[in-house]
Amino acid sequence: MSPSTPADTPRREAHLARGVWSGVAAGALWGLVFLAPQLLAAFTPLQQAVARYLAYGLLALVVLLPRWRAATSHVGATEWWALVRLSLLGNLVYFVLLARAIHSAGGAATALIVGLVPVVVTAASVFARNRRGPSLRALAGPCVLSVLGMVLVAIDAMHAGRGMATGEAGRALGLLCAAGALLSWSAYSVVNARWLARRPDISGRDWSLLTGVATGGLALLLVIPAFALAGGQHGAGDWLRFWGVSAALALFASVIGNAFWNRASRLLPLSLAGQMIVFETVFALLYGFLWELRLPSLLELLAIACLIAGVLWCASLHASHVAAEHAG
Repeated sequence: MSPSTPADTPRREAHLARGVWSGVAAGALWGLVFLAPQLLAAFTPLQQAVARYLAYGLLALVVLLPRWRAATSHVGATEWWALVRLSLLGNLVYFVLLARAIHSAGGAATALIVGLVPVVVTAASVFARNRRGPSLRALAGPCVLSVLGMVLVAIDAMHAGRGMATGEAGRALGLLCAAGALLSWSAYSVVNARWLARRPDISGRDWSLLTGVATGGLALLLVIPAFALAGGQHGAGDWLRFWGVSAALALFASVIGNAFWNRASRLLPLSLAGQMIVFETVFALLYGFLWELRLPSLLELLAIACLIAGVLWCASLHASHVAAEHAG
């Protein structure tokens, strides 16, 4: 690899800035996902996942159809199988676990556990010998701040007793599901970033839409077990709200949010992209406050401050790393 020149520094710094803002936008849209299980509590997590991703697949297919041949000309069987795996990790499995966790353990506790994704992804990127960013020792500070923010949220949730109406066994199941969602999304984030780097000829937007098509196909296979075999009676108004919320999530969280995320993943080192996921937690908490019509507690404010400070610190370390590379 040829050495970088000083003229490259402004361009790389601009890439960092655009990547960070894309990550923030993705987090703002993904945070909406934490509201859906509360809006659709009468429906099962599998029903919520299938409806959302059927809508996602349909929207993605409609957008891609006019240029389907051009968009898929370089996509072979290997890429399609990768898209299927990514669809399971980052969409279907993740959302089913997330919805169950929010229902059983509450939104704050779920946001706490899933919010540890930045720490997991950052550590994974360094242990995988990702050379595009600072060392694990340098990133320890931002990671500690992220963990501290999550701990503060947990303490507040325990003290206030939010989301614990399902009993100890139900809450334990919810926390296990949240841990599963954490592992699922962490794996998705790492594998997706690697595929985006491996196939730079496919735009992040097209990769997101192709992921949507694959996800929609998987969701179609689950329609019968999700709806025909599930019990429960719902009125016309319930179904209208159900499909309306599912379509909104498909458009904003899946199509637009995933496109922003793929852009961030392509512009940022994996260790910094992992930190961007913190904004999903921050926005999930903010939306939760609006839903509950309350102001955040002092501990929650401190937690959000820790999360944002951790991300800004991590971004600063990467900017300094870029400058040091060129100075050397």
